[in-house]
Amino acid sequence: MFKQILLPNSFKLIGWILLIPSALLGFLLMLSDLESKLAIKSKVFALYNDEILGDKSHFGIISTDITNTLVGVVFILGAMMVGFSKEKQEDEYIANLRLSSLMWAVWVNYVLLFLSFIFIYGMGFFHVMIYNMFTVLIIFIGRFNVILLKNKMISTDEK
Repeated sequence: MFKQILLPNSFKLIGWILLIPSALLGFLLMLSDLESKLAIKSKVFALYNDEILGDKSHFGIISTDITNTLVGVVFILGAMMVGFSKEKQEDEYIANLRLSSLMWAVWVNYVLLFLSFIFIYGMGFFHVMIYNMFTVLIIFIGRFNVILLKNKMISTDEK
């Protein structure tokens, strides 16, 4: 049988510690003008950079605000750790639940993206595409943990 590549269970706690603050901060950055107050300017290596009213550059050092980059990277690392860490008791049922939750998340994500293509235009669509980078992980983690919690509650009631 195919062996799943999962992180050890201890990574789940680290993932939650990274995921929750980065999700809250990302949500705040999205809804407010907090970004200008929290701006972290830095010089970074860029494979490609195309400023809206500036120059294009390839393979160079640029100076930019990396606040959104840091929040996004921490969010993705945390979500990957939460979503792909073993449970304390990992069995075939958990593996099947993980797979079905991932497949369900991809379906829901692409249905939402399909509807966005049809009904959202302009800069709103650009924003949807940015959020779309995170929705598969969010939906997967949400569905997997909700079903896991429901099953734990059912099994506790039966005992």
